[in-house]
Amino acid sequence: MSRVEIATLLAAEEHITWSRRQVEFLNTNLVENGKPVRLETVLFKPAGDGPFPLVVFNHGSTGSGKLPERFTRTSWNFGLAEFFLDRGWMIAFPQRRGRGRSDGLYDEGFAPLRANGYSCDPARSLLGADRALEDIEAAVRALLRRPDVSRHAILIGGNSRGGILSVAYAGKHPEQILGVINFVGGWVGEGCGNADQINQTLFQRGASYGLPTLWLYGKDDKYYSIAHSRSNFEAYRRAGGKGTLLEFNVGVIDGHDLIADPSLWKPTIGEYLDSIRR
Repeated sequence: MSRVEIATLLAAEEHITWSRRQVEFLNTNLVENGKPVRLETVLFKPAGDGPFPLVVFNHGSTGSGKLPERFTRTSWNFGLAEFFLDRGWMIAFPQRRGRGRSDGLYDEGFAPLRANGYSCDPARSLLGADRALEDIEAAVRALLRRPDVSRHAILIGGNSRGGILSVAYAGKHPEQILGVINFVGGWVGEGCGNADQINQTLFQRGASYGLPTLWLYGKDDKYYSIAHSRSNFEAYRRAGGKGTLLEFNVGVIDGHDLIADPSLWKPTIGEYLDSIRR
């Protein structure tokens, strides 16, 4: 096959993946200011009627929390969508309250003066995580009402804040979850003096999940050093959690952007999927 033919084939495959993309607004049980909250969700669905195994993939923060223009950016990942579609999975990227085009206020652990961004105070920060988990619960509940979703094969994952939320969610709802994939997870960066306390508290909530989880971290991460992430993982294991932590050299990109290079994580996630499918 010539280079031109290969390029044409790859372009066609990418078009197929794009054609599977749809945006929906999930009706939820959340209410703010007396109004029901809908959560914008980007979906990629295989051909056919299903029911399909489902991946719920959760987004991260907005960096410092000081730039409101970032709140309204819809977050999803083409590489992940392509990977799971090829394996017959539906993948959903729900946007939590106030993110993307979702209804409600984005309020995940801000300082008393919101212009100062995210708070390092454990109480305020963890309340924000609780709010985020409520949003994920609402999104999963809405997705499970779909006839094309299998109730018996749900994988949860996320990037950065979405990663740590996914671990915590699995501990809260172990009966729902087939597996957990945590990309560079953490709630607050090491710029917060309380980062160990806050992040380990959240990770330890997930320890009761009881099944193997997959933790993927890039070296030279601007938010979480490998030493910090190893410490979080050990705290999770001491609390009874099961999992594998893998570290990657990501080259010229920031280690926090590991997800941007599918060639690094595809083989590992493929093996993990093979190990958890019932």
